[in-house]
Amino acid sequence: MDRLLRYFLQQFIRRGAMTFTTARGAKFSCGDGTGEPVSVRFLTTDAERRVLLNPELALGEVYMEGTFVVEHGSIADALAILMDQPEILPRFAKLQWWLRYLVRHIRQFNPRRRSKDNVAHHYDLDGRLYSLFLDSDKQYSCGYFEKPEATLDDAQLAKKRHIAAKLLIRRGDKVLDIGSGWGGLGLYLAEMTGANVTGVTLSTEQLQASNARAAEKDLTQSAKFFLEDYRDIPGPYDRIASVGMFEHVGVDFYDTYFKRCAELLTDDGVMLLHSIGRSDGPDVTNPWIAKYIFPGGYIPALSEVMPAIERAGLLVCDIEILRLHYAETLKAWRERFMARREEAVRLYDERFALMWEFYLACSEMSFRKQNLMNFQIQLTKRQGVVPMTRDYLVREEANLRGAERGKRPRLQIAGE
Repeated sequence: MDRLLRYFLQQFIRRGAMTFTTARGAKFSCGDGTGEPVSVRFLTTDAERRVLLNPELALGEVYMEGTFVVEHGSIADALAILMDQPEILPRFAKLQWWLRYLVRHIRQFNPRRRSKDNVAHHYDLDGRLYSLFLDSDKQYSCGYFEKPEATLDDAQLAKKRHIAAKLLIRRGDKVLDIGSGWGGLGLYLAEMTGANVTGVTLSTEQLQASNARAAEKDLTQSAKFFLEDYRDIPGPYDRIASVGMFEHVGVDFYDTYFKRCAELLTDDGVMLLHSIGRSDGPDVTNPWIAKYIFPGGYIPALSEVMPAIERAGLLVCDIEILRLHYAETLKAWRERFMARREEAVRLYDERFALMWEFYLACSEMSFRKQNLMNFQIQLTKRQGVVPMTRDYLVREEANLRGAERGKRPRLQIAGE
């Protein structure tokens, strides 16, 4: 086993400096020796065998089980090396990738019941867990780092402001927030623009928190949240925002999603879709992520999204790619989680804490070292709804900053 493990790992790891110790005590190094060295150890031959047979699934599992440990550095450091190789997958894992690709439509088949179950798996965890690492507004999506020194709270506020600016909301507009999370974006839009916001989620935990927050802010008349599937929402709406939800739709439901959004949007309406994307074409969901973190989830390529938008009759007015913003967001989440890790152990157990460590670290490195990014797509139903140039974003964001300071709806917006 030692020789086989050494052969395959040295074939795969060509960059970095990584030392392995096997369950039998053999030690070998991989990579070209550049960068900070990382040392890891397998504690059982079973862990070694599983990683050789199915590395994408098994590496996270053996880390969760404690049979693969990082002795020098962190799991983030180890994954930074493993995910920065000339080939994204070891050669021996490529057959498994093709098999997963062939059945990806089955795994992403998300009718209403399955969608709700998938959401509950992740988002109905104890709310105290998310408070350990998210910002004060519980924004669970990519922040927008306007400056290198921006804090996580700064970046999440900037993200909400950036989205609001692209939506060009008028006071009194009916705004739909699809996948409203803990209500942060919807409450921001209601408070800062004077809009009437409807938020929908499939998470009972998030629903309760959202409506409680609306009551605390005295916004129950202008921000209402419901437990409802996007396919069943009545309309119409002047503005639609969808942030961090599209990753749960599934490829086979893209047409359904965009056609429903087109039906819900008024003729002069604006929609803003904010989603994780991949920059190198269609792929499959990592099997460990699909099993333990986001069942039914999939990160799309723009080449998979655009045809469905076109078939729905929607017009693309603007696309912005946020490249390393999510890497920085995830880094902040990971550091905050690690600072309060023992609280997560008390909430759940050591295995869960190891799972969450691996999730945050591998997600960060997917953006930092591989092909993931975030995209924002601005959509309308006809020409002439949004300004011809992007200068309006500066004006809109300046107005919103003023509203944030005064905590009241702004008096003037572009287009009024």
